[in-house]
Amino acid sequence: MKFYFSTFLILACFHLGSCQSSTSIAEEEQDKEVITPDTDEAAFYYGADLSYVNEMEDCGAVYKNDRGITQDPFKIFSNAGTNLVRVRLWHNPTWTNYSNYEDVKKTISRAKELGMNVLLDFHYSDSWTDPEKQKIPAAWEIQMNNKVALGKLLYDYTYETLNNLAAEELLPEMVQVGNETNPMILQGDELVWPIDWDRNAYLINQGIKAVRDVSTVQDAKIEIMLHIAQPENGLWWFKEATASGITDYDWIGLSYYPIWSEYTLDNVETPLKSLIDTYKKKLMIVETAYPFSLNNNDAANNILDANALINGYAATQQGQLDYLNKLKEVVVKAGGSGVVYWEPAWVSTNCKTQWGRGSHWDNATLFDNNNKATLGMQFYNGSK
Repeated sequence: MKFYFSTFLILACFHLGSCQSSTSIAEEEQDKEVITPDTDEAAFYYGADLSYVNEMEDCGAVYKNDRGITQDPFKIFSNAGTNLVRVRLWHNPTWTNYSNYEDVKKTISRAKELGMNVLLDFHYSDSWTDPEKQKIPAAWEIQMNNKVALGKLLYDYTYETLNNLAAEELLPEMVQVGNETNPMILQGDELVWPIDWDRNAYLINQGIKAVRDVSTVQDAKIEIMLHIAQPENGLWWFKEATASGITDYDWIGLSYYPIWSEYTLDNVETPLKSLIDTYKKKLMIVETAYPFSLNNNDAANNILDANALINGYAATQQGQLDYLNKLKEVVVKAGGSGVVYWEPAWVSTNCKTQWGRGSHWDNATLFDNNNKATLGMQFYNGSK
């Protein structure tokens, strides 16, 4: 996710106990309706990035399905038809208790228990990475200018993480080697341009090799994704990466937020199709979102404001659903294979960021301000 803030600092919050009310008869009936997506390769991935859910529940969030019944949020997504859960992993995030290895294990377990595939997103940082920052983990800083030593650290970390997950039967079906890696990975506070492709390709290929090696040792299929923010950046990045020897991957992953892209819904098919045709890889939009409201439900300012709106797509629940259905149509027409909604469960709670108490995404989740599923949740019905 490309933030126009500095890194989020999530302060400690109190665990408020169980977020579920006593199970009602209606809830029990709803639980029987759980849809278990096929864990084999899907024709199209209808995904949700649920990295925030564990934290939101610890902060007191309670989620309701489209009937207003309180329910496990993973069940809400599974019942709706979600067949892929994306989750981010930070190396050693001492500033938060979430998106670390233990938290990611919990998320993967919850997803797999309901038959959903998993896309594990290695940020290779102790905090957010995106086009404006690719901060090296503090533990690796001493080797930042030693390409070979740094590559070994990256390889070992990737391999050990996946091997440990395999030991607990939690291997993801897909792995992102980096998050929105428009700039060179594993840098300091100030980004260096232009990209040193000798260094960058070496490091990325070490991450790819680690995933391939675990796949071989575990006799498990793990697909590899490289992720760039905005289709226009994918055009130059994959060209330069290919010329530098980065070729052994399965997926082109893109963030697509119209507010930050030069491509509209009317013409974004062009770069998507170009990428697929040129590199012969599968393509997925792994981050997108659309507001169902312009109201701010808390003191944390919303990232997607009126500037995020597209003509013909109002900031309403129907507008949100229409946007997702249209984007899916465009992706399919281009030859792509998936759309992932970014943080559809980052609802407003009493937890804090550096800029306010609550969520900076509360108007762009797939839950309304009463935490009931919006019409946008119906997007996932397409997988049924």
